[in-house]
Amino acid sequence: MLVVELLALLLTLAALLVPPRLDHSTWGLFATLTVAGVLHTELVAGVERLRRYSADTHHVNLTSVWTFASALLLPAALGGLMVMVVYAHLYLRVQRPVPPPDRHPAYRLVYSGATVLLAVYATAGVLAATRQGEVYSGLPDALELPLALLTYTVVNTCLVLGVVAVASPDTRVVRILFGGDELTLELATLCLGALTAGALAASGPFVALLAVPPILALHRTILVRKLRERADTDSKTGLLNHAAWHLRGTHELTIAERERRPAALLILDLDHFKEINDTHGHLYGDQVLAATARVLREELRDHDLVGRFGGEEFVVLLPRLSGHDGREEVRQIAERLRRRIAGESDPAATVDGVPAQRLPAPPPDAPGTDGPPSRTGITVSIGGALFPDDGHALTGLLEVADSALYAAKRAGRDAVRIGRHTFPAEPEHA
Repeated sequence: MLVVELLALLLTLAALLVPPRLDHSTWGLFATLTVAGVLHTELVAGVERLRRYSADTHHVNLTSVWTFASALLLPAALGGLMVMVVYAHLYLRVQRPVPPPDRHPAYRLVYSGATVLLAVYATAGVLAATRQGEVYSGLPDALELPLALLTYTVVNTCLVLGVVAVASPDTRVVRILFGGDELTLELATLCLGALTAGALAASGPFVALLAVPPILALHRTILVRKLRERADTDSKTGLLNHAAWHLRGTHELTIAERERRPAALLILDLDHFKEINDTHGHLYGDQVLAATARVLREELRDHDLVGRFGGEEFVVLLPRLSGHDGREEVRQIAERLRRRIAGESDPAATVDGVPAQRLPAPPPDAPGTDGPPSRTGITVSIGGALFPDDGHALTGLLEVADSALYAAKRAGRDAVRIGRHTFPAEPEHA
């Protein structure tokens, strides 16, 4: 991180040491973009605080509408100065730490500002190179604009995701980049910045006001989506909660029925979880739940629907089975999950090129432990049901999978059972 910030500082000093000759129109563009960036922050300060504190993942900053426009319209020195003013104001109005201690300290915004500075300088350098050494000549033409857009996006995105990968090795950067809407949102914001730059160059400073309403709408749309995602997510595992999983599962089964393709449902229940909590503490129990959720995400496909039903119970919908023998395919998937959770998988196994992680071992000083064990003692029982063989509705499949789970428990736990199971009635007591 320090290298990026020092490089941004050195390039800023270099740009200021050789300032370009500026006319009144260039200063007018600088003032317009700076005021627009500050006004943007003022208008969305409340929404932006909610966005930032409701998001635990990569946060896309919509001020790139103005910073990218500055990279297109202004010389590097003024573009960098504009970025520093806007980000200083952003810190004061949105990110300044307040009690209790801020989850997003100042150095994060400093680093984010440094990446934007480098993106602006890189864009200015590329444009200068395409113009055969001219440092500044206004709005780029139709051939230069895509190159400027690509340069800004690659530099800024690579630097941000690079520090995410270094700071959180467990984070799957590819999933952040392509698994959500972050890249699309960044490109949309930059395109709006390019349109704003073109309008400013052609029609004057007041045209910048036309970019404000779509930016406000974009902020509020993103906030609503983030809050909806948060409402649908289980706080301990990051998986879908019961209600959200049931709603999406019903939708997936409707699609599977329309397309006449098989699907499957699994219920997983951690064995003796109450004893794990009683022996090692609830904090360790929460770590086991989070690690189990991580295993499920790593072992299953992106389109598989994974949720937590509460307590130690997880549920998985497999909407697209690939083999001809669906029951055997589901059994193999369930056995793979069971072995991985029990710590029986190959220690050299990898997930997307990263060593597969095992569930956390109990703390060495926890009650009931004599030093760190080689096995965690954590196992899972799994029950499964097939669609449409075992039922056509989600409720019916859950009942069949639950009976299979009960059979796995009766078989001694750490087992897999698929399909409907019947049990003898309990004897009546006189």
